Amino acid sequence: MKEILREIGMIARALDSISNIEFKEFDLTKGQYLYIVRIFENPGIIQEQLIDLIKVDRSTATRALQKLEASGFIEKKSDLTNKKIKRLFPTEKGKSVYPFIKSENEYSDQMALEGFSQEETDAAFQLLQRIRKNVEKDWEFVKKGHKRNY
Repeated sequence: MKEILREIGMIARALDSISNIEFKEFDLTKGQYLYIVRIFENPGIIQEQLIDLIKVDRSTATRALQKLEASGFIEKKSDLTNKKIKRLFPTEKGKSVYPFIKSENEYSDQMALEGFSQEETDAAFQLLQRIRKNVEKDWEFVKKGHKRNY
């Protein structure tokens, strides 16, 4: 069997490394840009929803959000109906870096798919979505404390 997940992992790590270097000028560290993008695109999102979008554990998300809040990229606001719920919003600083992050993401997409036809791009996208959906099933299962049988 081809080691598809190894290839996906290498691609993801290489792009993450590039992003970390390029976003250093904004004082964004390992993967924080992803949180800013998701919060910008979903203002008022709660942490649990963000965790599901990004596919990280709660402690990783908590640390990243604390750093982003301390750095002034995001702010937490109490929900109007339930004060226990904290909603996440980008600050002006967070909004100002979003266009650069978005441009970098679009450039990376174009570079990664260079030489692909539209049909190949569409097929790759559909296949990767299927892979993600399969993995999400296990992610949810393990996240709930269950063990997978190998």
